[in-house]
Amino acid sequence: EQLIAYLVSVAPRLLPFVKNRLLTTIRYPHGYIGKEFFYQKNKPDYAPSFVNSFTKDEIDYILCNDLSTLVWLGNQLALEYHTPFETIGSDHPVDIVFDLDPPDETHFLLAVDAAQKLSKIFEELNIIGFPKLTGGKGIQVHIPIMHHHFSYEDTRLFTSFIASYLVEKNPDLFTTERMKKNRGKKLYIDYIQHAEGKTMIAPYSPRGREGAIVAAPLYWDEVNKQLQRENFSLDNIRKYRLTDCCPMATFFETKNDTIAKIIDSLKG
Repeated sequence: EQLIAYLVSVAPRLLPFVKNRLLTTIRYPHGYIGKEFFYQKNKPDYAPSFVNSFTKDEIDYILCNDLSTLVWLGNQLALEYHTPFETIGSDHPVDIVFDLDPPDETHFLLAVDAAQKLSKIFEELNIIGFPKLTGGKGIQVHIPIMHHHFSYEDTRLFTSFIASYLVEKNPDLFTTERMKKNRGKKLYIDYIQHAEGKTMIAPYSPRGREGAIVAAPLYWDEVNKQLQRENFSLDNIRKYRLTDCCPMATFFETKNDTIAKIIDSLKG
């Protein structure tokens, strides 16, 4: 079973990103791609005793904190792993995520361009961000902030500031327009998604889409015009990526102290 083999091999990298976060999975009862699927938040009655959970808003969410839970989920044909931005028992986000969403798959290079421009801005501001494929048509950039206690209002100041700046500088390419029909062929910089109660696809999560492309972390130097999403399938990740260091290896140690100064100045 390709999925289980993938989850076992990728577990040391995936588990830290879902640990102690309320999990929403997308299950494909008939296996891969385009078939029926459903979202699952509640831990089912038949879940084995080793599957831990945490109740919030009357939903008993599964916690995927160990390999046995991950393999059990894989056997349930849970293909996608989505988590909120905060860990259980906290209302502070542990990362900020910019979602770079092109109008369709043929405009993937717009996402590359937006990510490169974000990277330049972050370099100037002394911020470390980590790019990853969404496994769909775009790119997301994660900025770790777990060493701070920012509220979602704080992070919204930062995300809207950066998104507005990018759009102002590149009005023909990017937009923050929420209505899809009003975006034309521009890339949507989704900073609204970074909010309490919202979820994001976890790094290394498979996706239930054509080509079995993974939400794969990238090195910044891979984010260029040669980037091919189809190179990041379940099989390719197992064969070629897991022998290298993880592009997000330093994620949990990254402090990003300059963000506090930026948020303070935006409040002023």
